[in-house]
Amino acid sequence: MTAVVPLLCIVAFALLILGLSGLTEPRTAVRGNKIAAVGMLVAVLATLLTVRHNLLLILAGLVVGAALGGPAARRVRMTAMPQMVALFNGVGGGAVALIAWSEFRTTDAFAGQPLYVVIATLLGATVGSVSFWGSLVAFGRLQKILPGRPLGLGRAQQAVNLLLLAGAAACAASAAIGGAEPWMVGLLAFAAALGVMVVLPIGGADMLLVVSLLNASTGLSAAAVGLALGNTVMIVAGMIVGVSGSILINLMATATNRSVLAIVAGGFGASTTAAR
Repeated sequence: MTAVVPLLCIVAFALLILGLSGLTEPRTAVRGNKIAAVGMLVAVLATLLTVRHNLLLILAGLVVGAALGGPAARRVRMTAMPQMVALFNGVGGGAVALIAWSEFRTTDAFAGQPLYVVIATLLGATVGSVSFWGSLVAFGRLQKILPGRPLGLGRAQQAVNLLLLAGAAACAASAAIGGAEPWMVGLLAFAAALGVMVVLPIGGADMLLVVSLLNASTGLSAAAVGLALGNTVMIVAGMIVGVSGSILINLMATATNRSVLAIVAGGFGASTTAAR
């Protein structure tokens, strides 16, 4: 069994990379998507082979997730695909945040854990929570549940966002030095509020750029938590998502004649961001 899991991981990584390369052209995109899906299935099987506890609960989660995600993905119209991507990406970020919270609890507030594990877990919790709540706002705007115009606090926007970021950092520092669980919950709450406040001031026409940025962030947060858990699948898959998402947002920024820095600064609450 110890030799099978690394072999399955190598197969999964190869399929994911091959599938991603197929997405470069419209004529190979469908095939590439199917290859990547098979690669993810292999990665899930490799992970299940390492599970020693709560296997039935995990399988139940897989069944529920497949029952909800499968029909939703098959029925969605192509014109509604951006909001579907935003919603699925948000679920990934939320999962990363919950995994980080679970790691905090199972290690008794990082007792005896190496510094890199603590940093990676807290980073994953922060970015995952920001991505989850920010993606929900992006979904709501693309689905026209929320208005397309920017919704912000004007000149106070950046100050509020900085306060939320400082609050998240303070909670993370307190959790890192062995603080109680409320500090971890506070970190997730501050990051959640930050995710909402970062995306709300951005106009609806920029939502695709925001979704790409959040997607890349989710991938990198998954890689960070994978590093903390020693999970090779999460590290490689997260890096693939993070790097590919970063390339995509750079291409989109170039196509709209804007810099990535300008997009990020606007997302942080610049009052000059407006719907186009």
